Amino acid sequence: MKLRNWQSGCIETVSENFKRGKRHNLVLATPGSGKTLMTSVLANHMFEEGIIDLVICFAPSSIVADDFRVSLETQTGSAFNGMLGAKGQSLTYQSMQYLDSDFWSLLEKYRVLAIFDEIHHCSGDNESNANSWGKQLIKNVKEQAAFTLSLTGTPWRSDDNPIALSSYDETGAIEYDFAYGLSEAINDGVCRLPNIVVLDNDNIRVHKKGESKEYSSLKPILGAKILPYTTLIHNDEIISELLSLTKYKLDKIRQVNTRAGGLIVASSVEHANQIADILRVRFGDSSTVVTYLEDKPSEIIRNYRVGNSKWIISVGMISEGTNIPRLQVCCHLSNIKTELYYRQILGRIVRITEDANQEAVLYMLNEPTLVKYAERVADDIPEDINVISYQKPQTKGIKSTFEPAARCVEPKSSIETLLEVGSIFDVKEVGGNCLLDRGYENSVNIYGQFRQELVETGFKLSA
Repeated sequence: MKLRNWQSGCIETVSENFKRGKRHNLVLATPGSGKTLMTSVLANHMFEEGIIDLVICFAPSSIVADDFRVSLETQTGSAFNGMLGAKGQSLTYQSMQYLDSDFWSLLEKYRVLAIFDEIHHCSGDNESNANSWGKQLIKNVKEQAAFTLSLTGTPWRSDDNPIALSSYDETGAIEYDFAYGLSEAINDGVCRLPNIVVLDNDNIRVHKKGESKEYSSLKPILGAKILPYTTLIHNDEIISELLSLTKYKLDKIRQVNTRAGGLIVASSVEHANQIADILRVRFGDSSTVVTYLEDKPSEIIRNYRVGNSKWIISVGMISEGTNIPRLQVCCHLSNIKTELYYRQILGRIVRITEDANQEAVLYMLNEPTLVKYAERVADDIPEDINVISYQKPQTKGIKSTFEPAARCVEPKSSIETLLEVGSIFDVKEVGGNCLLDRGYENSVNIYGQFRQELVETGFKLSA
């Protein structure tokens, strides 16, 4: 199998580091760039050179752990199921708590390469500041493993604690042994150029404690915490408008890439079901919902990955490491507002494929923190190519039949309206005063038109 240039360079660098006695290596590779394959080929080379006996891999979810298992088995021709005769095992971080001393003693008895995918889940440089997974690494891996390879696409933690098995310079910046960023991946044709569309409204009235005030944007409402963000993302009409944009784009892409998929990231199981109902009733689209409540969520994700259905709605199940290359659009309706989570969600739609259309678009509300993250993503694109800009979209002309939202006070009857995506959607036409929050203390009416802006990098692939 022909490797990408960055994969070959990374394998060479890490191999040399191991040979000269640097036992712990950290690789930064942007989501969707091919870390799993690179790692598996490296492990096979180390087996062939006779410098390791076993490989133990840890990943943040069972589906990612299984992807590593399959890749390791493919590259080495050996089993990685932990059974007799296997060359190792691929496990989840969650399983660490069930591993006994017999398991950990393997790292002392054999020359083991320990692989840690998305290492940022493990924190601490000593047992006093480590989380539960980080403590296992400090106690059972750091001094015992012959070699460790840590992988991440988002090299920081939301709590600012140090990442386990990592080093930092005098300024506090994390030190990598090899780094392959988003700009390099886009330039090499390894990752898609992500576009981020921000949705806003120009006439909003907020009622709070007997007072009423009008706003021409969501930004001051959310920035000043006049209303909680979770109130907005649970409103049927706002959900519908975001879905209308996402659906329009996905339908256009599927005219070329017939298997292209859309990811909707929800905040809770109830929220996911609400979104699924809106998709079905208002847009006539079915969807796959995957949450922690399902008996076999990994199987649901695998079936979606190999299928051709349009939508998958996730609650914390498809965020990082999950490989579904056919995903090309994402609707961000999660209430989690950390940069780590945001980048991981964006990473689900940037993996390049052999399809003709390689667009990748994420839709979200004009929430100040999320917009800041979007601008940082744009800043990752080389400055000498272009600068970030905002522009009005030109997309128009989608018809949808809308029924009144369940949370709207009136009217009771359905109504057909013409949506000009990104430019016109008057809530008064489909329900008059639609309350986002029906409590007596806080409520909001949306009277104006929705509008969208594109956070555009202007990146152009080099010749």
